[in-house]
Amino acid sequence: MTLAQPGSASAVTAHAAVQRKVIGVLVAGQILGGVGMGATLSLGALLAAQLSGSSAWSGMAATMSTLGAALVAVPLARLAQSRGRRRSLATGALVAGCGAALAITAVRVDSFALLLLALMMLGAGSAANLQARFAATDLSSTRFRARDLSIVVWSTTIGAVLGPNLFGPGEVVGKAIGLPPMTGAFVFSLLATVGAATVYTVGLRPDPLLTALASRGVDAAAARPRGGLAIVRANRSARYAVAVVALSHATMVALMSMAPVQLREHGATLTVVGLTISLHVAGMYALSPVFGWLADRLGRIPVVLAGQAMLVAALMLFWLASESGTAMVVGLILLGLGWSASVVAGSALIAEAVPATDRAALQGFSDLSMNAAGALGGASAGLVLSAVGYSGLGLGTMILAGVIVAWTVARAASARRSADRLLV
Repeated sequence: MTLAQPGSASAVTAHAAVQRKVIGVLVAGQILGGVGMGATLSLGALLAAQLSGSSAWSGMAATMSTLGAALVAVPLARLAQSRGRRRSLATGALVAGCGAALAITAVRVDSFALLLLALMMLGAGSAANLQARFAATDLSSTRFRARDLSIVVWSTTIGAVLGPNLFGPGEVVGKAIGLPPMTGAFVFSLLATVGAATVYTVGLRPDPLLTALASRGVDAAAARPRGGLAIVRANRSARYAVAVVALSHATMVALMSMAPVQLREHGATLTVVGLTISLHVAGMYALSPVFGWLADRLGRIPVVLAGQAMLVAALMLFWLASESGTAMVVGLILLGLGWSASVVAGSALIAEAVPATDRAALQGFSDLSMNAAGALGGASAGLVLSAVGYSGLGLGTMILAGVIVAWTVARAASARRSADRLLV
């Protein structure tokens, strides 16, 4: 693609045209990727409990998935920086497809260890889905950055809500082709992730990140950007933004990963579990454009605080009424909404914290931190559930929201002191 002089009217017009195409391709890829992840995430917890023989290990499903996403986050970001978003997103989707096939094999041979490896590979799909939200910001203007990011996050709703409701049809398909029980949905996951890889490979031409770098005269193949850890050490705004996203994600994963087990232990059918998780996922994604619009209009910080308020409300419900099916549904919806507001606003802060040459590195480190925090939250959740129940889990995770609120208040106070000194 021939680029106009950076900053010229023709360059702005060209970038706007490419941006519209990019958003459309990312939306299509996210729908498919959402089906791939949504069809298998909750089943992973149930299969982990089945193959291990103990519900205490059920949290390992979310742990391994988020750990897998964490492990590939930085390599995918480096691939994006050097070869573009197209190759990076397609690679993550294909690795997830291989994980879906391996999960079926794990259940067939009754191997818990193999299932954990499969769930790690499926995590690559989550990493690609997360990176797609940043791909939406590569060519966007500051005025619409949160909105563009949130549209891509929202598009996951369709696939992610549909995915858990494929449990039943998946069993029908699985039985028809001779698969073990509770593995048929992985067939849908395999097909969806391969479809997502195809969409990214064909559709992201020209590549948004390479186009953005080229417009600034940067040769992506020759550039040597700073590492994400170095950026976070030197940049206070980056540290805060990464913490908001990581801690909010840890809170969501800890409670969501144990929800299927809690519901099943209180008599919920597999269909009810799938519907409940669908409502939670709808909360995560359906209103993200609203939060993006609010973040652009009101600012990132008010939306972060609103997200934490919703997370705390959900945790209060889990603490006080975790044995109520209605309270679980309402709490999981609030949990999803709080995650959405916090991650949309926090991701916009990440995209704005550094120049374009360092953006992919910081985004990769953020996704690494986000998924590592989620993996720790999922691993701890199973143990906490066994020790103090779901209500105790809700109470304990309030600490994470408290950290974000306290940090936000401290930053605001520091900014006010700095402003007062300038006026003196």
